[in-house]
Amino acid sequence: MGAPRSTAQVELPALRTYLDEVLPGGVDGDLDVELLSGGRSNPTFRLADVTNRWVLRRPPYGHVLPTAHDMGREYRVQTALAGTSVPVARTVVLCEDASVIGAPFYVMEMIDGVTLRDATQTGRLSVEQRRRLSEAMVDILVALHEVDPGEVGLAGWGRPDGYLERQLHRWRQQWQASATAPRREVDELLDLLGRSCPATRHPGIVHGDFKLDNLMVDPRDPAIVRGVLDWEMSTLGDTLTDVGILLSFWDQPGEVPNPISQGATALEGFLSREQMARRYAVARGLDLEDLTWYLVFADLKIGIILEGIHARHRLGQTVGEGFDGVGDMAGVLLQRAHERAGAQLLAP
Repeated sequence: MGAPRSTAQVELPALRTYLDEVLPGGVDGDLDVELLSGGRSNPTFRLADVTNRWVLRRPPYGHVLPTAHDMGREYRVQTALAGTSVPVARTVVLCEDASVIGAPFYVMEMIDGVTLRDATQTGRLSVEQRRRLSEAMVDILVALHEVDPGEVGLAGWGRPDGYLERQLHRWRQQWQASATAPRREVDELLDLLGRSCPATRHPGIVHGDFKLDNLMVDPRDPAIVRGVLDWEMSTLGDTLTDVGILLSFWDQPGEVPNPISQGATALEGFLSREQMARRYAVARGLDLEDLTWYLVFADLKIGIILEGIHARHRLGQTVGEGFDGVGDMAGVLLQRAHERAGAQLLAP
């Protein structure tokens, strides 16, 4: 057995010692660690020994916004959903002792899959695969929202009553804590959404960031979803907020794309936003009369999250690449939220 190696991000000897204590049979041979690309929020690492492949997630370095980046939430909801039709990675261990690697973390098994992040990758799918993937994403979201929280041990996971009002308060606080420059339209939008806030009529388990690049798809047939990732914002709340997030990232031909998804779904075969919304509504037997509100809220929320990442990047508290343009991305989404509100929400 070789000596464990340290990296700039993970203290490997301490991690190795911890895993040897908590894993049945311990670590088999050398333990290697690699920073995985793509995560702008929680740093994510691939762990490997001779026989196993795992993924480790930890909070960001430096200042962390209040209530954000809770590793326990990700671990517990994935553990609870393991026996449902919602595909998730099998969790291995949650460590809430920050002294091990400098922060709480959890480990899960690595899924045999790939992530689709842009139009170059989705362009390799056939037209039929794009259609099937669109339908699969809606069907998984429906399956999640139909899970009875009490039956999977998540009855106390959150408080659906007043969820939207608390969300607006939370994201106002996040904006005030992370804004790198004043933007009057953000405060105006938060006020506007507060005045027009719909009642929570469809409570359930909320993912919080359900979008294409938070899925692992089968490398042989990418229309099959192998796992849903990134559960850090999961709670019990208004399930239509997930629909808003999904459609915010769902690009269509002829539009300026979401700066994160970069036109990934603006290709032949992918369903339109209207078709996605209709499939969801029919499956759950509900109407989406307030959909514009949820779309505006989604753009605003994502923009504020990106502004927080941009603030950490300016302080040198991010790891990996791809952060230089995050501030511009935040501006695009915040402006789009303002434009998307339009006459539907701004009318007296």
